[in-house]
Amino acid sequence: MILSATHPAIQSLQQSPVQKKGSAPNATDKTQLTEEEQNDVRELKARDRDVRAHEQAHLAAGGQYITHGATYSYQQGPDGQRYATGGEVGIDASPVSGDPEATIRKMQTVRAAALAPASPSGQDQQIAAQATQQAAQARADLQTKKAEEAEAIGGSLDVKA
Repeated sequence: MILSATHPAIQSLQQSPVQKKGSAPNATDKTQLTEEEQNDVRELKARDRDVRAHEQAHLAAGGQYITHGATYSYQQGPDGQRYATGGEVGIDASPVSGDPEATIRKMQTVRAAALAPASPSGQDQQIAAQATQQAAQARADLQTKKAEEAEAIGGSLDVKA
């Protein structure tokens, strides 16, 4: 499963041309950028910070279940720099075979990792919901297992009055 950061507010920047008429492709001096281009750069820098913080929150909460670190999608700004506009972190959200208690603990971690960012994405919320469902199934499996064990113990006792 993939935890991700996507944000509709950046779509206008992603759909606009990166290099506008009159700007140098590798401009680093802000005086060479128009006011609109400088605004675009400010927005891209803010988005880059948000995306990186979002993915870092997943990494910090996911612990041993992280399958791969953060990967980012980038957009080149009018200043020639690349800015992260989306990202993802891999997490193992599969149940622990034959161990409902371990599955419950694992799904608690997966859910916490999915919801760790300040603004979880739709995909993050879906993964959290799936982890909640798997934990509920594991709880049901655990209750069934305990009931079967209790029945086996009670059925094998020979009680004489």
